Amino acid sequence: MTAYFQTAAQTFRALACAAAMAVPPTAVTGQTIPHPGAVRLAIQNADAQAPRAKSVVELQGLRASQTALSRDGTRVRLTSLNPYANGWFLLEIDRPGQRSEAYHLENPDPLTRDVALSDDPVPAILLTEGQTRIKCRPWTVATPELSDARTSGLPFAPICDGQLYLRNPVSGARTNLERTAEFLRDNVWFGESLVGFVKDTLYKDRYLASGEVLAGADPGEVNRMLGRADLRDFPVMYTTMTFSLVGATPERMEMGAWYAVRGAPGIYASALQPRMISPEILGRRGETNALDGVESRADVYLVAFDMTNFDIGYETGTEHPRLEWSSRPSGAGRSWTLPGPDGFDTARPLATMGMVNPQEARRIAATFTGGFKRDHGAFRFGPMAGFNNGHHYGFVVQGTVLSSLQPGLSTLFVLDDGTVGMKTWTEADNALLPQIRFARQNGVPIIERDPATGNGVVGPLVRQWGAGNWSGSANADLRTLRAGACMKTAAGRQFLIYGWFSTATPSAMARTFQAYGCDYAMLLDMNAIEHTYMALYTPEKGGGIDARHLVAGMSRIDEKSRDGHVIPRFIGFPDNRDFFYLMRKEPLP
Repeated sequence: MTAYFQTAAQTFRALACAAAMAVPPTAVTGQTIPHPGAVRLAIQNADAQAPRAKSVVELQGLRASQTALSRDGTRVRLTSLNPYANGWFLLEIDRPGQRSEAYHLENPDPLTRDVALSDDPVPAILLTEGQTRIKCRPWTVATPELSDARTSGLPFAPICDGQLYLRNPVSGARTNLERTAEFLRDNVWFGESLVGFVKDTLYKDRYLASGEVLAGADPGEVNRMLGRADLRDFPVMYTTMTFSLVGATPERMEMGAWYAVRGAPGIYASALQPRMISPEILGRRGETNALDGVESRADVYLVAFDMTNFDIGYETGTEHPRLEWSSRPSGAGRSWTLPGPDGFDTARPLATMGMVNPQEARRIAATFTGGFKRDHGAFRFGPMAGFNNGHHYGFVVQGTVLSSLQPGLSTLFVLDDGTVGMKTWTEADNALLPQIRFARQNGVPIIERDPATGNGVVGPLVRQWGAGNWSGSANADLRTLRAGACMKTAAGRQFLIYGWFSTATPSAMARTFQAYGCDYAMLLDMNAIEHTYMALYTPEKGGGIDARHLVAGMSRIDEKSRDGHVIPRFIGFPDNRDFFYLMRKEPLP
């Protein structure tokens, strides 16, 4: 059995077992789409894993569908792409003698609102929330909500009294740097090499920040809950961070200490330069490459989120990551007969959005960019390049698998009960797929937990440029702006930490995350401010949103209205890049 078919078979067994053991969503008759049953699920999962051309809908092995026929012969089909997530639906309308119509719907309240077709003589979408039931027929001539919503131009167009959103295909914003790079990659046969040359020369260390150490300066009010990083000294440094801190100022931050962010409960900021990391950590042999003088003095800014206060989600951009083949795998690492590694090269009939829906925007707390584009999100060198189609990085949105999660890759994921995890994905983890609401893979681990000690240790491929797919030199002769994330437990609480490295190699990232006591860490994106964007949001008195960016240059990526108000990226307009977003948890009723 080939490695590919062996992996597919293992995945199928895990999915089939999970589907058989999973309890179907609790339903009162007519409230939810009926569970398809074990036999149908087995068939769907086999089709999803088969190495053949297919649609993104056919990849959803857990999907459940319901069909109804109107008196005029119109056939209505509603598909829940993952009934356990209860977030995304595909509504298909077939009218006699007309072209089929497909609409991608989003349920903004998946934990409380059920969506199904009614069993009335005249079919309707039935929305059930507690004892409240709403019926709507947005496809009828009398109430043409769907056609009006489709032509509205809104990314999220409300239908059914605002209980559902139609996700409309839209174009996402891009910076000039991104636009130029994509043109070269897509239209010039040596475009990737040219982009690499520009990054290696013109943009090398472009974003380097190295704050002055301020001898004798007052560090201000340090927050003790997260402890301090393991450093050889704790001098006060000047930073260009733009957050407002409680009892302190970004111009005076003690290296390795944590500060509460003003007006943002549960969010903390820290800064250091890797040269101050404890010699006991920096001196460990065989784990990382030695840090050079530039990255040793380069500023690193970190933001920690106390996850008892936040929900987290993930959304793909309007364009990235794409779903076709990366150009990197070759030979046995690529099945040339398929349009993409999962059998398709487009998300259609689904709409990728690049922004949060309006309901989520009301409680938004932070956003940061996701991971590599598809072309960079697979392996050209090393063992992973030669099987599993080159290990294209996987991602899941609202329980819908847009790119299959691959074993061996670092994965940030969210379960349907709100649990947040970060780990190296395994075949056995595919049993979690019915529970996965969001997931994003990006490369191999920077830090992973040692099962023997429970401590975070450096990932085995941190020093291997090609095998680790770091898109930079592991020998520190090519540094660049990078972002990463880690998980840490402190004071009995789970923290998600975002790290912004003004110029660094994976070795500097590993040593920094070790110094902060991270259990697991992974790379996000790199090379440009727009790829490492991070912002916090607090409500304004007038009802708007105050956006605070980690560093000043990130604010230039946002847009402005005619009256000068800031329109935040990922919230106020669609973007072409994927991103994570954190929302403040709502109090229980």
